[in-house]
Amino acid sequence: MIYLDYNATTPIDKSVAEAMLPYIYEMYGNPSSCYPLGLYSKQAIEQARAQVADLLQCHPQEIVFTSGGSEANNMVIKGVAHTYRHKGDHIITSPIEHPAVLNPCKYLERLGYQISYLPVDEYGMVDATALEELLTERTILVTVMHANNETGTIQPIADLAKICRKHKVLFHTDAAQSVAKIPTHVDELGVDFLSIAGHKLYAPKGVGALYIRKGTAIEPLIHGASHEFGQRAGTENVVLDVALGQACQIAKTALTTSDLKLLTDYLMKWRCRTASI
Repeated sequence: MIYLDYNATTPIDKSVAEAMLPYIYEMYGNPSSCYPLGLYSKQAIEQARAQVADLLQCHPQEIVFTSGGSEANNMVIKGVAHTYRHKGDHIITSPIEHPAVLNPCKYLERLGYQISYLPVDEYGMVDATALEELLTERTILVTVMHANNETGTIQPIADLAKICRKHKVLFHTDAAQSVAKIPTHVDELGVDFLSIAGHKLYAPKGVGALYIRKGTAIEPLIHGASHEFGQRAGTENVVLDVALGQACQIAKTALTTSDLKLLTDYLMKWRCRTASI
């Protein structure tokens, strides 16, 4: 079998699976407990958090672990909507977003929020110049994916974020399809929020992360105890957090030692040649 649908999911890397094993069989303590078994788990989570932050070039405390990209997207969109309702009720997105962005927006629309859609061209590229025309005094969030999961189109995130920053509007990007494939340094992109899905970069399904720029407050999606800096309640999944951290460490090495674009271009040329036969 030749498997090429890595946009759908990736296999778990062997070193990622190996990193998980000690926290399944031996170091299974609750990270919130104060005895050694729990402290080992807590240290493992913080190491994983640092590995994710290293890939994105941000501070570890700006990383919140989630159950995946969908939760991260919902956390941002609903969190901003609830936290900044006093400022406005307008959100801008694009019509080609993943359902994990479009459906939360539609949910908020039923609650009375205003949703606008950036136009896209025949390649699925959003029109950055149209963003300023859509922004209003009531706009509280713009959310546009970094790379499209079907077309591969890479959006001008830095340009969009710069416009939002000028108008003091928060900006989020769903980077599930771009993290580990192209550089996603948050300061270069200029984003306030960035979502990661672990199973797109050799980690298991069911784990992800959300970057939240320091100083940006949003209402938690899940309320409870003070896990994840008070941003996501629930006992941490040490096994999956460790897996995502290891996957991000692998990704950073791969980005600096290989040229994925050369491989992609080669594959596209090969596909075009075979299609013409």
